[in-house]
Parts: sequence; C-alpha cells; structure tokens
Amino acid sequence: MDAQPGLNSGATPLAVRMRPRTLDEVVGQKHLLTPGSPLVALARSTAGEQSSVSIILWGPPGTGKTTLAKAIAQSSGRKFVELSAVTAGVRDVRQVMEEALSARDLYGLSTVLFLDEIHRFTKAQQDALLPGVENGWVILVAATTENPSFSVISPLLSRSLLLTLEPLSDDDLGELVDRALVDERGLRGAVELSADARAAIVRLASGDARRALTALEASAYAAAAAAEGPALPVVTPEIVASAVDRALLRYDRQGDEHYDVISAFIKSVRGSDVDAALHYLARMIEAGEDPRFIARRVIISAAEDVGMADPQALLVATAAADAVQFIGMPEGRIPLAEAVVYLATAPKSNAAYVALDAAIADVRAGRIGRVPKHLRDAHYPGAKRLGHGKGYVYSHDAEFGVARQQYLPDELVGTEYYSPSSNGNERDVAARLEKLRAIIRGT
Repeated sequence: MDAQPGLNSGATPLAVRMRPRTLDEVVGQKHLLTPGSPLVALARSTAGEQSSVSIILWGPPGTGKTTLAKAIAQSSGRKFVELSAVTAGVRDVRQVMEEALSARDLYGLSTVLFLDEIHRFTKAQQDALLPGVENGWVILVAATTENPSFSVISPLLSRSLLLTLEPLSDDDLGELVDRALVDERGLRGAVELSADARAAIVRLASGDARRALTALEASAYAAAAAAEGPALPVVTPEIVASAVDRALLRYDRQGDEHYDVISAFIKSVRGSDVDAALHYLARMIEAGEDPRFIARRVIISAAEDVGMADPQALLVATAAADAVQFIGMPEGRIPLAEAVVYLATAPKSNAAYVALDAAIADVRAGRIGRVPKHLRDAHYPGAKRLGHGKGYVYSHDAEFGVARQQYLPDELVGTEYYSPSSNGNERDVAARLEKLRAIIRGT
C-alpha cells in the first residue's frame, strides 16, 4: 500500500476528497448551472449584494446537493454556516439567525445557511427559519431527498426557489470516475481501470456520484491487495463484482424512490406484466425493503385488482404473507414471487371495491333510509309489537334458496352497485347475479 500513494490517503473517503471546490468542477446538473441561473448568481455575487433568493435543492442521494452548496460557499464572499437537520435543533437555528442579523447590521455581511436534510426538521424547527429567510438575514440553501411539497412547510417553500436535481447520466459518472482515477486528490494513477470495469461501476452507481466513487475506491483497494509484482494493479469487472458485493441501488426506504418503485410494482401487476412486476419485486428485495410491507401490498393488489375475477388470488396472497412471516428472508422471496406471478397472470376486476366505494358514497351523501321492518331484529321484548320481522321470508324455505323480498331501504330500491366484469370467474358471477336479482325483485 505504501507504494501506492493514491490508496494511502488516511481515513478520508475518495468521494469526500474529490468533492468539487468550485461550480466549474461540478459534473452534471447543467440545467441548473447555465449563465445567470440562481445558483451561478449566488456563487458569483459578492458579500455586498443582497438580491439572492433562498434555494431548496431537491434530488436523489449523490446528485450534488451538498457539493453545490459548498461550491457556492467557496465561490462567494458571504459568510457560510452549515447545519445538519439530524443534529441541529431550534436553539441552533435561532443562534444562527441572531449572528446573521448582527453580521448584516455591523459589517454589511450576508450569511448563507446550508441546511442538509431539511425534511428531518419538524414543523416547529422549520418555523424557526422563517424570520431570517423572510427578512433577508440569511440566504437559505436547503437540501432534501424527499418531495418538498410534503416535507417542507408551505410558508418556507413559498419564500424559496425550488431547484430539482436529476440523477447523473452515465457520461457524467464516467467523467467523475476518470477524474478520480488520476487526480492528485484521488487515486493518482495508483491503479488501472479496464473499460468493462468502468462500465460496471457506472452501471451499479445508478446515477449516484457518491456510490460510483465508493465502488471505485473499494475496487482499487481489492485490486492492489490481489496484485503481485511491480506491475500496476488492474481493476477488472470480477474485482468490481467481488468488492461491491451487490447492486448499488438508488433506493431510500423513506424517500421518493420507495414510493416510485412500489407504485411501478402495483401498476405492473395490475397491467398483467409479470416480468416488470418481478423486476420491481427484485429491486425492493435487494434494497432491503421490509418483506411485510411488500406482502401487504400484494394482498391489497389481490383484492383490488384481481378481485372476484379470481377469488383464489386473495388466498394465495394471504398465504404468501403468512409464509414470509413464518420462514423469514431470504427464503420468503419464493412465496412472494409465486404470489406476484399468480396475481400478474390472473384475470383482473376491480368491480367489488368499486361497488363498495359507490355504496359508501351514497351513505356519506345521506342516502341511507330506514331498514325495512321485516328485516329488523325481532328478538328483543316488544319488537314484534312494533312490526319488526313481520313478513320476513326465510330464504332457505324458498325455491333455490332465494326468496322474492325487499332488502334495500325504500329510498334505494332498484339501486345496483356491483357490476361484474366479463373476466375470469366474474363471467359466471354475472350470469348468476342476473338470475338472483330477477328472483329477489320479482322481475
């Protein structure tokens, strides 16, 4: 290792060492770095200029939110203060505001406050930011991986400019990897990187710069450890695979990717694309998603999307959930896969839950009416004197076990909520339902 200075850089990770120092060194996010854009204006302006607006940077991990904030700090003449929502409290925010107000009044110096992971701040903590942002004591540059519409309070959002960062392209990631390989702050040419290994790192990073550099560093160490003789170590795809161990999925169980993937999963099952459904199932499993969460969504899909077209679907889904609970992971993936394949390939109908929603809508609208007297409980003292149960026809005494009788309240007689589809089992249900309604209504 001593012979490879690029691999002997203490405890500082490669991703930290290679963090851009100016906006000119930033790779990607070109749509935010055009001349005259808010970020460029904030970085290029001087301490005496007061026209800059507060900014919220929203994007997946590893897309450059912290990098942009630090580059702005080093490029502008403003005072820079950094807080993390993980460790800072209301007292810390108020202290920054007081110091920023003093710096402005006494020295004419504006303050840039970088707040990382603002979505972790409570409403009260975010409220503490408002006076400073509204009165211009600080220019807030906040970063979040979660949708600000749900994680940032409206008053703060309305006073800030929302900028969306995109996952880095493969070309952007390749440029970062190439730079880190030879840069004095990086590996300084300590290893060679084969073209296939470079492509593997880019692919596994999934648009995340930090993951790409972490994978490169781990692979470089593995290559150096396995090298023999004076020749320069070579990073191969096999070394990358062994060093990285599993796909570096850009998936946050608490963030947007969590909701995007489960949404795509459910819609793939509903759309009967079994291959896509299995793909998203694999992504969730590999990312460490709670298998109980997956199982719950599978059960819901069975009832909502397959429904009466194949009543067995709900039993299969429930059995898979029980199996996951009983045997755990990784074996639990097998019954989950079986259930997903069953649901995706089953006939589909949402008629049952659509019918219930229609009935609920009537109830909420006040269309309820009194229970017909012949259906009311006649077992308590005095009930029969009130006419409860009088005229009720016991269904089992009627032909075919179905009697002509009014069941709905008077106001709703003739209402039909359930309209079976022509898919799967519901074809038979539709024919039987027509006969049942004819007997019950005497038509």
